[in-house]
Amino acid sequence: MNRYTVAVLVNNQFGVLNRVVSMFRRRQFNINALTVSETESSDLSRITVVFEGEENIKQQLINQLYKLPVVHSISEMNGDNSINRELLLIKVKNEASTRDEIKSAAEAFGALYVDYCKDSVMLQLTGESRQIDDFINLCKDYTILEICRTGSVSLEKGSTTIRNVTNF
Repeated sequence: MNRYTVAVLVNNQFGVLNRVVSMFRRRQFNINALTVSETESSDLSRITVVFEGEENIKQQLINQLYKLPVVHSISEMNGDNSINRELLLIKVKNEASTRDEIKSAAEAFGALYVDYCKDSVMLQLTGESRQIDDFINLCKDYTILEICRTGSVSLEKGSTTIRNVTNF
């Protein structure tokens, strides 16, 4: 199975997210990550979906999404045409025996300390999905207390915007 990232520009109104996600459910795509936010215009929202599936079914899904009157445009994101990032907040146990190792790992990955207390530290990391995965795997050597991770956010490189996409 292939992994895809698709951005969908939609009307910013009640029920739109459910309509879009239902299309994925009906086509039996597993959604790996989902982010939704208002755009530079309060009339529009951007839904970024990371999912797995087959190429031909993905194209059918995109064609069906375009039939929804609330959808303005769709853009498929990949490493060649876009910048993709995630945000991770991870809380690990603050123990004297591992404190220096955690600090070194955080520095190596560019993670920031956003909370520090006697019993735990919270780190923030922004990066590509693979980098986030690698950092979480490294932190498994310590006591992870909690993880919160966003879905992928993606923008196309250069001057192309999702509003200019016409791939019907």
